[in-house]
Amino acid sequence: MLVAESPTLAPQRAPAKARILEIANDLFYRDGINNVGVDRIIAASAVTKATFYKHYRAKDNLIVEYISSRHERARTQLQAIIANAPDAETALQDFVAATAAEIAAPGFRGCPFINAAAEFPDAEHPVRRVVTAHRDWYVETLAEQLKAMGHPVPGDGADELLLARDGALAGGYAGDAIAATAAFSRATSRILTDARGH
Repeated sequence: MLVAESPTLAPQRAPAKARILEIANDLFYRDGINNVGVDRIIAASAVTKATFYKHYRAKDNLIVEYISSRHERARTQLQAIIANAPDAETALQDFVAATAAEIAAPGFRGCPFINAAAEFPDAEHPVRRVVTAHRDWYVETLAEQLKAMGHPVPGDGADELLLARDGALAGGYAGDAIAATAAFSRATSRILTDARGH
């Protein structure tokens, strides 16, 4: 079984290890995980093969840490949005705005978790387990905000919010980014209206 180092250890990473992960993060997201080989990561990171294998032992371990670090980044961002908002409704509106900004950012290539899931079809693969845990966390976090607003079925509302976000991220990359974010905003407004009505 593959063992990924905990993302909570990120601040203690050796400079070379942090550089490898930073380069992998960029290349995996931009070009696809399976399209990027170890030799390319080693060359772009300016480390030796011995250094790479000392820290990661295999590409699969780096892949798991990559997707885990993406989860930590998303978790930190959403928690900050919630902490800085005066109430749950504002937090969810800010979540929509942050999603729109993500889609509009240079180099946007869709959702890294959906992309990773497409490359790893085995639901038991360690990468897929991180993706599943990420999505479970997302639904739970959104449901907490909807519950605070008084939504009658916050779990269902959270499922709808995440599905709408999935669509916006996919549509924003593959199609019209403006139309995708506008549709996401409309879908979210309907869900928030359901919460306000109870």
